[in-house]
Amino acid sequence: MTKSTEHNALQQRFGNRVKTKRTDAKSSGFGRLIIVIYGVFSLSAGVRSLYQLGTEFSEAPLAIILSTISAVIYVIATVALTKTGPGWHRIAWIAVWIEMIGVLAVGLLSVLSPELFPKASVWSHFGAGYGFVPLVLPMIGLIWLWRTRPTRANG
Repeated sequence: MTKSTEHNALQQRFGNRVKTKRTDAKSSGFGRLIIVIYGVFSLSAGVRSLYQLGTEFSEAPLAIILSTISAVIYVIATVALTKTGPGWHRIAWIAVWIEMIGVLAVGLLSVLSPELFPKASVWSHFGAGYGFVPLVLPMIGLIWLWRTRPTRANG
């Protein structure tokens, strides 16, 4: 079977391939890298918090609850960054702002009152345990979301 014949057979079986163009700039190009990083943090923070909830909760409830909250925020941001439309853009914007405020607040609290954090959370010491990526990621995310906001992307 020739390549052309094989292609025609596939078209008959599955229909023509329709090329679709993404209309949301936030999830293309550099945005895809941001989505991958958020996905990795969703997974790592989620697994860490589940493990800590099951094994270490009594040792550091505040830190573990904050790790769980950070995991949820990372998941929401990841999903919102992958979706198109102004509503999802707004959800991503809110999630990343909450993340930024959270990492700054928890980072400061963990420095000023380290006794509250016998076990580190993802955001403790401004994300030092993760190479400060939790501090830098929302800054980059907010800049990216601002640059790709629907009013700018469409107009």
